This record gives sequence, C-alpha cells and structure tokens, in this order.
Amino acid sequence: MWYAHSTNLADRSDWEPLRDHLRHVGDRARSFAARFGAGEFGEVLGLLHDLGKYDPNFLRRLEGEGLRHEHSTAGAVIASRRYGPIGKLLAYAVAGHHAGLADGVRDERGDIQRRSLAERLGDAKSIEQAEAALARAQADGLALPAGLNGVPLQGERQHPGFDIAFFGRMLFSCLVDADYLATESFYVQTCRSSAERAGFPDVAALRETLDAYLAGEIAPKADRSALNRLRSDILSHARALADRPPGVFTLTVPTGGGKTLTSLAFALDHAVRHGLDRIVYVIPFTSIIEQTADVFRTALAPHADAVLEHHSAFDEMKLREDDTRDKLRLAAENWDAPLIVTTAVQFFESLFSDRPSRCRKLHHLARSVIVLDEAQTLPVSLLRPCVAALGELVRRYGASLVLCTATQPVLHENPAEKDRSFKGGLPKGVELAPDPSRLFENLRRATITHAGTLADDALAERLAQAEQVLCIVNTRTHAQDLYRILAGRSGTYHLSTLMCAAHRREILAEIRQRLKDGAPCRVVSTSLIEAGVDIDFPLVYRAQAGLDSIAQAAGRCNREGLRPVDRSPTVVFDVADEKHVLKSLNLYADVARGFLRRGRDPRTPEVMEEYFREVYWLKGNDELDRPGILRRCAEGGRRLDLPFASVAQDFRMIDSVFAPIIVPWGDARALVEELRRMAALPEPVPVGRLARKLQPYAVGIPEQIRARLVATAAASVVGGSRFGDQFVWLENADLYRPDVGLVWEDPTFREAGSLIC
Repeated sequence: MWYAHSTNLADRSDWEPLRDHLRHVGDRARSFAARFGAGEFGEVLGLLHDLGKYDPNFLRRLEGEGLRHEHSTAGAVIASRRYGPIGKLLAYAVAGHHAGLADGVRDERGDIQRRSLAERLGDAKSIEQAEAALARAQADGLALPAGLNGVPLQGERQHPGFDIAFFGRMLFSCLVDADYLATESFYVQTCRSSAERAGFPDVAALRETLDAYLAGEIAPKADRSALNRLRSDILSHARALADRPPGVFTLTVPTGGGKTLTSLAFALDHAVRHGLDRIVYVIPFTSIIEQTADVFRTALAPHADAVLEHHSAFDEMKLREDDTRDKLRLAAENWDAPLIVTTAVQFFESLFSDRPSRCRKLHHLARSVIVLDEAQTLPVSLLRPCVAALGELVRRYGASLVLCTATQPVLHENPAEKDRSFKGGLPKGVELAPDPSRLFENLRRATITHAGTLADDALAERLAQAEQVLCIVNTRTHAQDLYRILAGRSGTYHLSTLMCAAHRREILAEIRQRLKDGAPCRVVSTSLIEAGVDIDFPLVYRAQAGLDSIAQAAGRCNREGLRPVDRSPTVVFDVADEKHVLKSLNLYADVARGFLRRGRDPRTPEVMEEYFREVYWLKGNDELDRPGILRRCAEGGRRLDLPFASVAQDFRMIDSVFAPIIVPWGDARALVEELRRMAALPEPVPVGRLARKLQPYAVGIPEQIRARLVATAAASVVGGSRFGDQFVWLENADLYRPDVGLVWEDPTFREAGSLIC
C-alpha cells in the first residue's frame, strides 16, 4: 500500500492512500479548470502531481525516518514525455507545486536559485525514478488518459507566448488550490469548500441585501440635494447596463459622484445576470482599502463577513512551515468568497508570481467581476504586462473588468491614432456613467490655478494664513520638512506612509472632526490622501505632478459642494528645493504643466484622454514594459521555455524594496508579546491570524534602513529563526513620533524624557 499522508497512528488505519489523494486532487483541479475550458488538463495535473510518492524512500519518510524525498519531478517527467508540447506546459505546474514555478531554461543572469525545468526533466536519474513510479502507480490502479487535446486558447492572440504562460499559471493555480483543499479534507475530515465552511452567501444574496440598503438608506436622500439626485442618476444608469455581455466597462465619475457604491451595485447585478461567481475589488493603496471595505460592510449588513480583505505587510511564504499540515488555509488565501477587497500590489504581483501560496487564488478570477479602482495609478513601467493580464482574463477566462476612476487612463488600442495608441491594449470599454463630460461640468467643485515656484518658507506662510487647508507633496521627506516649519500652530497635522495605518486612521478622524467643527486644520500629506479618501477642504495646494494627480487633489477641495466654486481654489505649485523633486515624476509634471499653461481643465475626460495618450507616447512601448516581460514571454513561448521564475522576480509594483517594521502604536506591543510567546513554543504554530492583526501597525521602510535599525539595537527581530526576518519590532519607541510617525535619521536618538528613570 502506498500513502500520500500519514497520522500519528502506527497501524496506518487512517493514513491516506496515495491513489485516493491523486484522484481527489484530480477531481478538484478538473472542476476548477473546467471554468475556463481546461478541465481535462486540470485532472491530469492532479493525477500526476504526487506521482513521485510512489517510492520506497517516501514511504520510509512517512514512517518517521526523517529522509528528504523530492517527489515533484517524477510527474513532470511523465507529463512531458507522455503528452508532447502541452505536457511540457503541465510539467511546470507539477514540478513547481511545492517549490514554485521554474524558468524553462536557466536564467542568463544566474540569480535564480531554483533549478530550471530543462535541468529537472533532463536528469537521467529523475527519468529512471519517474518511470518506476509510473509503473507502481499503474499497478495501484491509477489510469492516465492516453492523450490530451490542444491548448484551449481561442480567439485573437494579442500577446503570443504571454497567453501560453498565463494559461500555465492558471493551471498551476488550479492544481495548488486543489492540493491544499484535498490535504485539508484529509486532515480535518471535511470535503466542504472554504466558502461553505465560512457560510458565505452567494452574489444573489449580496445583491438582495444591497438593494435593501439602497432603498432604505440612499433612495430617501436622493431628492435632498442636486448632488444626491446626480448620484442617484449615475447609480440607476450604471445598473441598467448590467445586462451587457461580459467584457470591459468604464465608470468615469468625478470625485463625489458615488462611484464606490455604484460600481458595487453594477458588479453584483452583472454577476447575477451572467452567472459569475464573485466580485474582486482592486484598490491602489492600503491607506484606503479598509475605508472601502467598511463602506461595503455597512451596505451589506448582515452579510458583512462576506467582505474579505486581503492585503499583507508580511511575506506569507516566510510564515509557512515545510509540512503538509501547514497547507491548512483560510479563504483569504484562495479567494473563495463572494466579495474580495484587495490591493493592486497583491492582485497584480499574484498574477505574475511563481509561488504556490500566491498563485493559489488565481483560478477564482475566471468568471468574476474585477473592479479596478483608480485605474490610473498602475505603474507605467509595468503597464503593458498589467493590461495584457487583464485582457487575458476578459478574453479567455470569462471575467468582466470595470475601470473605475475620475481620471480614466487610455488603455485600449485606437486604430485611428496608431502612433499614439496603446499597443496590445484592452477592448474598448462600455461606459457606465451617463455622459461623463456633462457629469464633470455638473460636479465641478473647485478652480485650478498655478502659483509658479514656491520655496518651503513661502509655502508654509501661505498655509499658516489659511484656517483650513490641505497641502499635498510628492515625497515623505518633503511632507516632514514642511510640517516641521508649521509645527506648533493649532490644528496642524502630518500624513504619510511613515505612519502606520492605525495611526493614520486616528489622525484622519481628528481632521474630519475639526473640519466639521470649523476649527483650524492645516494638513501636510503625501499623495496617499488624494485617491479615495473622503475628505473636504476649502483650499488645497498641490505640488506639481501629473494631470491625474492634480485632478484627484482637486477632488479633495469643496468635495461636498458646500461652498461657491470660485471660492474653492486648488493651487498647483512647483517645488523650489531640488532634494524634494521626484525625478520619476518629471515627465508627467512637464506634460501636465503644458496643459495647465494652455488653460486646459484636467478634470474633463477629453483632456485626460489627451494627457494619457501623450504620456504613453513619450514613454514609448519599451518603457511601458521596462522588464521586457512580454518580449521574454514571446521569445520563450516559441519552445515553451517560459520565464516564470525570472518574471516573478522582476515584476514589482513598487520599485524600491520595502520591508515592514512594527511600531509601538495601539495594541502592537501586546500582539508582539503574543508573537514572542508563540515563537517560544516547542512545536511550530500558524501565525497568519496574528500577522493580520499586526498589519495596521507596520510601516514599510527601505530594507537597508531596517537592517541598520536592527544592527544598532533600535529594532529587534521577533521570533528569531522561527519566523525568519518577517517580524521586526521597533525597540526605540522615541523613533516613532505621534506627529510624523517613523524617523530614522539617528537610530540612537532618545527623547530627553525617556532618559529619566
């Protein structure tokens, strides 16, 4: 008898037979892949993935001998030898279902430690072991299909090679999730999906709940003001288009137009109408993800638990123990819930990942509605691969995409403007808003002027003279420097990502209350405040940036329309000090400056379209895919030597490598003490729940800065080797200030008060 998993019972009476595990995984993977026409491929992956466990050495390992036995290569070898070219694609998933997807051939840079697929498939010893394992499996009653049909990639091939790699990653997702769930089924004796375990309602139940909320809370307010009537019109118009076939949609609504609830209502209507499974709401910044999730929970009560937030400051892979029992996961890790709220970093880096834990959820994007909030914030250096991935989901995996923003980027190919068209872009979207140009005219709340160049002292003087004012700058250091000049004046605040999320929430609550009370309120912030944060100032200053950023900043000025437009200025200024000029923004700022000088209003859809076309044209196609991901996939696709691992390494939504440090705010200290107690236990324990609780208290800083803080004892690694370097605690509490958050210029600094015993 051959086994897949063991328990503590020496008589093996409840050990899991290997053939049963392979069949269970095959059945699950088939059902997952069938949603995009690849059920047969999924089943074969399941049958082959643990073929290498048909080996006496693995049986001895289960019996407790402590042998290491690599069991993933055998099934990959059989797939590639039995099923031809398509078998090679399957081999990537089988070989990588524990360690991750490999490159087809060794990356020329030589910095990928994982062996390439070619090296694993070409090893003579591995081939011999694979054939022996197959013979044992067949003797055990396992039957494989004789052949497989071709890759089901129908329709136009926008990005040859990339589409094959994308298909391979989706199959990998089906296998990994099926393996995790089947293993969980064995250990906890349940065959239910994570959605069933959590008791999640379906999208129809969520729509019914949302309808009741809109009828009870929103509809009665529709006639109370012109703004409420306009929001009601936008909502009704968008919902009326939910019957349109799945595809690409745009929701181009100015700030204050109610696009959050409108997009949710459309997505639920559209999902119910076309039998789609879930809504995935993708948000650019962690600073607004909780705000959006809270809006959804309020609207969907009593089904608030169906709203699943998934974002993490910590590397999930480093929180795992290499043990089959550690495959037990929550719905957060495979998105088996009806409404997911996640970050753009989590979403897109998963789509290009090589890691089993990150790819596990991808197959759930098939037949879903994906709402991309603030679509203009996608990093330009990765724009073409991001758009290519979205296009694949729409064209071949039955998904619908909603691009939701006040400043709509131009991501479709326009045959009429070949020179300035987005090459290989999305299909032209169906606009869900009624006459966006008219909406922007009706919802114009502020003027936009240019003040020329302002030194910090002159800018601070202007801010000091205003009772209530918001100033948005481009760098965290500029925000801190400007705040220091203003500090001491009543009602002066600083906001940046050097403050943890829990801290920022508290500060924003104070700011909103002061604005409501008419009290002095001067805020210096980075751009985190300008997209999606509901806040209303009578005066806004914005450091020169792209036209989309300026338009978003203007949306924080007179947001509710309570003041005359001509007395609600948004003032754009050039930064005088070169050290505060973000060079990566120079192109966008120059193009925007030209539009402003010509008197073009950046808030109109027509101007925004011209702006994005010019920016993308000036950047050029190579700069829209700086790592060359599409080119490398095209080259590797010819021989199915796909660059999975190296692409995953190069695809980074944020250029700088930031590492989390837990700061002493709120409940952080008590949670870190709990983490230390868990680290001291003799047996490894899962810490995912605790990691999620710690997220609001983490600040992302450059890796070298965090290392310096640890080296000077200003910070310490929690848990030592048990958790790797995932959890770093700021020991020197004086480096985290209530006004500006984390300061690290001198890690040995102590406030005078902290030296008094």
